[in-house]
Amino acid sequence: MSQEDITLTAGDAEVTLQPANGGRVGGLRVAGVQLLRQGDRFGCFPMVPWCGRIRDGRFRDGADVHQMPLNSPPHAIHGTARDGAWNIARTTTDEAVLTYDLVAPWPYPGRITQIAALTPDALTLTMSVETYDSSFPAQIGWHPWFHRTLDGGEPVRLDFAAAWQEERGDDHLPTGNRVEPRPGPWDDCFGMPDGVDVTLTWPGQLELKVASREEWVVVYDEQEAAVCVEPQTGPPNGLNTVPRLVTPLEPLEASTTWSWRRL
Repeated sequence: MSQEDITLTAGDAEVTLQPANGGRVGGLRVAGVQLLRQGDRFGCFPMVPWCGRIRDGRFRDGADVHQMPLNSPPHAIHGTARDGAWNIARTTTDEAVLTYDLVAPWPYPGRITQIAALTPDALTLTMSVETYDSSFPAQIGWHPWFHRTLDGGEPVRLDFAAAWQEERGDDHLPTGNRVEPRPGPWDDCFGMPDGVDVTLTWPGQLELKVASREEWVVVYDEQEAAVCVEPQTGPPNGLNTVPRLVTPLEPLEASTTWSWRRL
């Protein structure tokens, strides 16, 4: 059964999970300060079974072409699981396990499991996509909306060193060319072959690191209220360009850890 919000606590950190609202992290408080933008569409939602945009909402799997709803015309964006209600598999004071069974419009059966584990100075989110039937391409990612300012302080600074930037076309999708990283503002995908490592610093208040073993991250800072640092298993339109196959023997798994320290 889908259930009410879950609250995890560890030290002075508190995380709210919203199973009924796409399995998202609804909030993260550190010493009472909310780090995530509030609202039904914000917090941090799982991007699965794909991340970012799919060109024209279409992806190919072998000879089959599948059409996803164009929820960001002319493209489909951010997967289907954020639109569904997730189930609570188990929960403790500082950890919760949520599951979501893939349904139409996604054409393949499968199960997504997301684990949220909180410590006093870090939150780790782990996700897997499993199938017991046909194989299919998939992606995993997370889309957090971090407040640009905390309690009226200075705006957040973003620090990262990417090996490349995926050149963005007029349609907001990667062209396939890799270019030298360019200054922001960004709605862009960057490559970090040694793993995602991005530091957000709210001067005099908090430093937070977003880390993942994956090598792609989308950085979005074009809105006034929030900035997004989105680790993911492939670039936008990756179902078509860099497909990762989920098979009955091999699930797709990924994780990200946000660790913080007070300044």
